[in-house]
Amino acid sequence: MALSDHGRRRGKKYREASKLVESRRYTLSDAVALLCKLQTTKFDPTAEVHIRINADTTQADQLVRTTVALPHGTGRSVRIAAFVPDDLIDEAKKAGAVVAGNEDLIKQVEGGEINFDIAIAVPAMMKNLGKVAKTLGQKGLMPNPKSGTVTTTVGKTIQELSKGRIECKMDKQGIIHTIFGKLSFGPEKLQANLEAVLQSVKDAKPSGIKGVYIGSVSISPSMGPGIRLEV
Repeated sequence: MALSDHGRRRGKKYREASKLVESRRYTLSDAVALLCKLQTTKFDPTAEVHIRINADTTQADQLVRTTVALPHGTGRSVRIAAFVPDDLIDEAKKAGAVVAGNEDLIKQVEGGEINFDIAIAVPAMMKNLGKVAKTLGQKGLMPNPKSGTVTTTVGKTIQELSKGRIECKMDKQGIIHTIFGKLSFGPEKLQANLEAVLQSVKDAKPSGIKGVYIGSVSISPSMGPGIRLEV
């Protein structure tokens, strides 16, 4: 499909919103204020951020992966499953897990019953998860120490994830795509969340990346035009 065709197929609201965005780089506060004016859908859009890292993604010492606790959460409710021994099931459920267990929960996953968005596990359970690692991995649900979902502090981890702790990691093109709230949050809360994401990414700069680290940053509402930020 030609670009011009693609442009014509955009909805009227998208085209109107695009007219508000100038082809320049905005300060963070101006960008977030403009973002809140770019409502193109009837539902409450998610605020997205896209960060291009100047990295060679084939080099292990240049991969960026970090977690960040958003001060005002994501605006999404997440269903958390906890793979824990019997003595931690109550703690996990009290902290907010929708389901908690061990072999019984693994059997549910084997049977195709996956009614959760995030999975956490204690280190001792990881060997047991081997039999469902492929199933969980394909859905991006396999607990991982690097993303903070393999943990010894079950209750605390579940509470943080429920409140809005997210993972930021590069894709194969060296871009971090993540969310930082809903447009209904308003500029102040969105700015605080975005600042937390950007700071976390800056703090996670790998030793292997020399020179300019962050190439570009843009934010957008889901199904809306992008706004470029001053880096």
